[in-house]
Amino acid sequence: MTLNVVTLVGRVGGDPDVKYFESGSVVCNMTLAVKRQSRNNDQPDWFNLELWGQTAEVAANYVRKGSLIGVTGSLKLDTWKDRSTGVSRSKPVIRVERMELLGSKRENEAEMSGGGYNDEF
Repeated sequence: MTLNVVTLVGRVGGDPDVKYFESGSVVCNMTLAVKRQSRNNDQPDWFNLELWGQTAEVAANYVRKGSLIGVTGSLKLDTWKDRSTGVSRSKPVIRVERMELLGSKRENEAEMSGGGYNDEF
């Protein structure tokens, strides 16, 4: 049995990079900053995300730099040859199968400053 599942929650590092193909396919690439559970680590871990199809369309229309999202997908390794040196290169990429929009940085800051939800039900 093999298992390749990645689940992350973090903030998008920049606006999505969306490409449309003549075949009708669409791909979206973006980065995700995730805080690691550590007492003395102020730097986030950065992950490259790749989304296809309807999930890519949703990201293109609703996700912006600073958006808080949750993703579930699988880890893959992109490999290529460097054009200038000919050296084999690789980078890990999360192939996103599911994405949840959890709010933008601006929305979360508004909630923290009192402009958000009321605790009374």
